[in-house]
Amino acid sequence: MEPTTSIQTANAPQPRMAEEHVNLRLEAFCDAVFAIALTLLIIDIKLPSSIIVNDTAGFWFALRHIAPSIFAFVLSFIVILITWVNHHAFMKLVNKTSTSFMYANGFLLLTVVFVPFPTALIGDFVLTDHAAPAVFLYNAVLAIQGVAWVLLSSAVLQNHLEKNEPSSMQMLVNRRNGYVAFIVYSLLAIIAFWFPLTIAIVTTLTWVFWLIFGISISTTSGKAHGTDTRTLQ
Repeated sequence: MEPTTSIQTANAPQPRMAEEHVNLRLEAFCDAVFAIALTLLIIDIKLPSSIIVNDTAGFWFALRHIAPSIFAFVLSFIVILITWVNHHAFMKLVNKTSTSFMYANGFLLLTVVFVPFPTALIGDFVLTDHAAPAVFLYNAVLAIQGVAWVLLSSAVLQNHLEKNEPSSMQMLVNRRNGYVAFIVYSLLAIIAFWFPLTIAIVTTLTWVFWLIFGISISTTSGKAHGTDTRTLQ
């Protein structure tokens, strides 16, 4: 009887463990996609081959030439980083999965990996007379990402994938924020046709705000729970 008892004891926690880690592979896949998207941002940043550096002044001129690309890189790095942090927190609210949830998550990842393309356009054209299409496309991608968050939150709510009632309430907030993001960045994309540089600045300020706001929220939460906030992700 003892072998049977030990086998049953060993197998007993497995359903709970399976439930807790049901999205483990999905999270690992998402983390890899986010990492690749961040890496792709830096590929287009290089000194143009048309510029010949013969002295220090020429070197500074070359660096000034790629300053818009560096600006676009930093902005998009912040965008993808905040998206990853939000996704990380989002997945903590879910302990089940469904086909619609995985496809909605894939759509969100599509918007993430597409970010490097308008980023490169912003770097090349933001200070030119042809900046409007680049700024429009950048904000359009962010608007579509808002739609992805709406679909992802709706998939969780419709399939009852959330862990508990507080998770359900937070999921409703996430869906509302997705709608707000879609409206805001859609308006910015449209206005970019007339004021591209202004909209590029506004877009930057919105993400700087969300970065500072997110850090302040993490710090407040950490102090409230007596946690060392330096380790929070």
